[in-house]
Amino acid sequence: MNNDFDKLLIGESPQLRAVINAARVVAQVDVTVLIQGESGTGKELMARAIHGASPRRHAPMATINCAALPEQLIESELFGHRRGAFTGALNNQPGRIQAAAGGTLFLDEIGELPLACQAKLLRFLESGELQAIGQASPEKVDVRIIAATNRDLHKEVRAGRFREDLFFRLNVVPLELPPLRERQGDVPVLLHHLTDALAQQHSLAPPRYQPDALQVLTRYHWPGNVRELRNFCERLLILLSGRPIHADNLPREFVERPVNGASKGFALPEQGIHLAQLEADLIRQALHKTLGNRTRAARLLGLSRDTLQYRLKKYAIN
Repeated sequence: MNNDFDKLLIGESPQLRAVINAARVVAQVDVTVLIQGESGTGKELMARAIHGASPRRHAPMATINCAALPEQLIESELFGHRRGAFTGALNNQPGRIQAAAGGTLFLDEIGELPLACQAKLLRFLESGELQAIGQASPEKVDVRIIAATNRDLHKEVRAGRFREDLFFRLNVVPLELPPLRERQGDVPVLLHHLTDALAQQHSLAPPRYQPDALQVLTRYHWPGNVRELRNFCERLLILLSGRPIHADNLPREFVERPVNGASKGFALPEQGIHLAQLEADLIRQALHKTLGNRTRAARLLGLSRDTLQYRLKKYAIN
């Protein structure tokens, strides 16, 4: 069985495993996939894993970042152009769709695609035919589309920035990657995996994360998700290679500090909080302090045992 999912998407949290299990099934069926999730959650890695597990895995996978190209170039990049179609078109140039023939085209940041290109992409999805700029007649191209976005496309449709018919055509099978703050148990696993991989890449001795540092890092909200975590691992690998990492070694933004000298009560950080993350974290702390005794944990939190049971199911806390 293809194991690209386990190589590329690291973690054992129920939230992540549920998405991976769905993606394994989807990979075998030749349908359009829309991957949603915050920036840095691994949408491109998911797309590569789906391609690698699909019957198209021996054909090419092409990628285009719809947010990285000027609007006037996106159509040419996607569909190609013919010589003389516009100033500077000195040769026939195939687009990314033709480059992925027989395989997969990954459209990253699909929410940034201009409306004019959205209409042309919709026609291709419905007919399998495309027409390069300056081409006299359309041609058939067999390619699977996987799209990704960190935008709420429902809101984009309501705002008139994204075509509703294209959204429905892309949203055949939606997959949503959870942010790292919703799978905190995966943080230590990712820290060790990424640190070891980067240490091998840079030929450096990996730092050793101590329990107090792991506790702080697990509770951190990781707004940049796995991408931020990887950059953090690389920073500490370079600066503290081979050394033990304690909480005191962590950058300031990772350590909670009182605001305005307050020492009692909860001080709201300047960057704000994720309330669900905080609630789940407090539940985990209460269970840890009571050695898993749910009645005592509920008492520490000022909850009834039934309310605690409900929240344990809500946050998938074992």
